[in-house]
Amino acid sequence: MSQILIIDDDPTIRLTLQKFLKSQGYHVILAKDGEEGLAKAKEIHPSLIICDWMMPIIDGLEVCRQVKSNPDLANIYLILLTARDQEGDLVKGLEMGADDFLSKPPRINELRARVRAGLRLYQATEEIQRQKQLIEQELMQASLYVRSLLPEPIEGDIAIQSSFLPSTQLGGDSFDYFWLDDENLALYLLDVSGHGVGSALLSVSVLNIMRSRSLSRRGASNESTNFFSPSEVLNDLNSTFQMSVHNEMYFTIWYGVYNSRTHSLTYSSGGHPPAVLISNEEIPKIKLLKTSGLPIGMMPDITYNEQKCEIDTSSRLYLFSDGVYEISQEDDSIWGLNSLIDAFIRTPSDRASRIEHILSCVKGASNNRPFEDDLSLLEVEFHI
Repeated sequence: MSQILIIDDDPTIRLTLQKFLKSQGYHVILAKDGEEGLAKAKEIHPSLIICDWMMPIIDGLEVCRQVKSNPDLANIYLILLTARDQEGDLVKGLEMGADDFLSKPPRINELRARVRAGLRLYQATEEIQRQKQLIEQELMQASLYVRSLLPEPIEGDIAIQSSFLPSTQLGGDSFDYFWLDDENLALYLLDVSGHGVGSALLSVSVLNIMRSRSLSRRGASNESTNFFSPSEVLNDLNSTFQMSVHNEMYFTIWYGVYNSRTHSLTYSSGGHPPAVLISNEEIPKIKLLKTSGLPIGMMPDITYNEQKCEIDTSSRLYLFSDGVYEISQEDDSIWGLNSLIDAFIRTPSDRASRIEHILSCVKGASNNRPFEDDLSLLEVEFHI
């Protein structure tokens, strides 16, 4: 049974409305003024309020304002009862939050119709809110699932730690690292275009096919990809994940293979931000590691290139998605890659504190606002 709250300082109007609405099957609660009405609204959360405009202490406009500014009450359908019919008065009432108006004294047929219409809108709004909560719960579960697939930190001569901060929407970031043999470590980070379940599913699909090493050679489905060759991996990913057959979604990726015997890193990238290699010297040397190439899936038959670099003693390598540095500032500028690299350089020597330091810089750049994109960050420390 829908609950209707009547707020009116006129006892005759209160009793007349109560008698009629009860006859229509509604549960009716009465309040003699705005102060009592607000207290009862917070207590019972009615579906609909009929409130007189002109009342002592707290008038109808203030009741409207307080109800609509309270998140717990804002969905209540609110009808102002008034003898005013000037356009300026009606506009003022709407601006303060009134959903509808009834002339005073109300005509029975009009009252019946407006109450029914108001309750339909209230119920529709409540259903939308319920569906929204269900979707948010499902997105949270999906986000937790994606997080559960990400690799654990590793220690040793090569130490890797990471951070994944999903945005307000489910996104498409993922990363992984695994040993191809006793000497070669593969590592990558990818970022699928867009947000939502579709992006996350594509991201997980790529992660699973990479982790199982079930990727096939371009044009030769019976031959497996050579995961020691970054350019071949990107070529075969591009052949497998064309956006024309994956809901027009593409992704950027940086993929590298580190050889612990030769201390060399071979890498290739497709539309992804450069990896940043920093030597731990008094005056750090910075290298941006990137190759030319479009994002994966944008165009067929693209050939990706690879490059090789030497890894100095005690170096750090950072992989990240563009959400880590493409952060809007109050002056409409972007925080930017150079600011992020500066945060990399100024990290504390204690490895356990470095990721937290970088994230604190990123959160500071966003003024602690919710992130518009996923943030993925991978730090690889080499002790050679």
